[in-house]
Amino acid sequence: MAKLVECVPNFSEGRNKKVIDAIAEAISSTEGCSLLDVDPGSSTNRTVYTFVGSPQAVVEGALNAARTAFPLIDMTKHSGEHPRIGAMDVCPFIPVQNVTMEDCVNCANIFAQHLTDVLHVPESHTKVNKTHCRFSKVYLYGEAARKENKRSLPSVRAGEYEALSEKLKRTEWAPDYGPAAFVPSWGATVAGARKFLVAYNINLLSTKEQAHRIALDIREQGRSKDQPGRLKKVQGMGWYLEEANIAQVSTNILDFELTPVHAVYEEVCSAAKDLNLPVVGSQIVGIMPLRAVLDCADFYIQRDRLFIVEEEHKVRLVISKLGLDSLGPFVAKEKIIEYMVERTEEDKRLVSLSLQQFVRSVGARTAAPGGGSVSAAVAAMGAALGAMVGQMTYGKRQFDSLDSIMRRLIPPFHQAMNELLVMVDADSKAFSRYMAALKMPRNTSDEDKRREDAMQEGLKQAVAVPLSLAERVNLLWPCLKEMVLYGNVACKSDLQVAAKALETAVFGAYYNVAINLKGIADESFKVSTQQRASALLTEARESANAVLDAAERKE
Repeated sequence: MAKLVECVPNFSEGRNKKVIDAIAEAISSTEGCSLLDVDPGSSTNRTVYTFVGSPQAVVEGALNAARTAFPLIDMTKHSGEHPRIGAMDVCPFIPVQNVTMEDCVNCANIFAQHLTDVLHVPESHTKVNKTHCRFSKVYLYGEAARKENKRSLPSVRAGEYEALSEKLKRTEWAPDYGPAAFVPSWGATVAGARKFLVAYNINLLSTKEQAHRIALDIREQGRSKDQPGRLKKVQGMGWYLEEANIAQVSTNILDFELTPVHAVYEEVCSAAKDLNLPVVGSQIVGIMPLRAVLDCADFYIQRDRLFIVEEEHKVRLVISKLGLDSLGPFVAKEKIIEYMVERTEEDKRLVSLSLQQFVRSVGARTAAPGGGSVSAAVAAMGAALGAMVGQMTYGKRQFDSLDSIMRRLIPPFHQAMNELLVMVDADSKAFSRYMAALKMPRNTSDEDKRREDAMQEGLKQAVAVPLSLAERVNLLWPCLKEMVLYGNVACKSDLQVAAKALETAVFGAYYNVAINLKGIADESFKVSTQQRASALLTEARESANAVLDAAERKE
């Protein structure tokens, strides 16, 4: 799995399309960077760019954006609703896939160092001629902060750009990178590493002052130390969005797992109700993680006692409940990061192939995809059939009495279907790692040992994937045994096929485990794994027979 870091630089320009587009072009033309979103705001006079790539690529993309913005943005002429401290106001790095927070801290430091090298003037310059010399100063915040007073972004931006020249004279506010010389045209940049931040605004038909009153009550900082707010890890303020002619409670949710998006929305709704103010939808600025959307869906599904299992429907529910399309279309494929990253990688995945393409790739003269991937695909289809029978039973008048049972049985099949689809590629990738180990050099004894170690690790992984497949499939048998008792009798044959598909998947997994165990040197590992695989196969055979027998008796 590739290493992916998200970078979300905010530039203090939201009105000049040529400048906005030039910065976007600088990012998108950087090798290895995928620009996912450009979100300009006229009232805030600010544009949020979102892009992903490898750690090295996103650092270079951010630097290219800064180089482009430097001659185009003049902070002495800037005004807008959003707090800011410089032209490239903030530049956070966020872990997305196969990277740690420490990796992102490293990105922030490398970026900060290179930015001060690229945009540099001697400290002795009190007046800066942009055409002859360049300069930048960088503060580190969030997980990259070196001092506690700089951990919070609002703390670093306190006083905003207008107070920066005096702030730089104070020792405690010396930049982490670059000299403490004030350059009016550029200001300062705040770089850092953080969890995924959800920029979320709730729309009100109210005044700016009323919106800000609510923001003070809900944000963690509250009104003062003596009057803390109600929501942890939430920043907030009120402003007026001139282009939409509405007020907004503008929030940054710093940890959506601690304080979910729906909690912010419901809290604002409650506060607005107390003030007799109407809430008219909300807005995601930039993009958001799928988990944040599904957490919202789960809340409303549980609260309103709904039955929704399909991911697409859950997303639609959240759009409706939060009014995310109130100021413009909320296109999931353009606003949810997993969907956007998926688009950039989908051509590389087996499950993204058409059925015809997948079958032909199996039939090609290559070792992978092979029996392991086919077993996973068959398992996914078996689970899908179980879900289908449930759906063909649920919601029909003649089966009203079974609705509660179907609500319980359908989700496990649906969840398994999605998890088993992922295993189609997992098996192929595991085998590819073993094949890569076979090609390692063996010219010296050290190289020979490294190759052997890599081969053993590759074989163990090639065993682990099908073994986990068999274990996952066998979790479905209790549900399938119950489904055959209560499911729509017209779908009996579908359940029979489901039983044989799931059994066949475990059969395939067993023999994939067995053939790869032969090359493993660790005897105790071989014995315990073989015993486990045999037990799983026996369980699958017995369970499939039980389902088939029950189906035969059903009329």
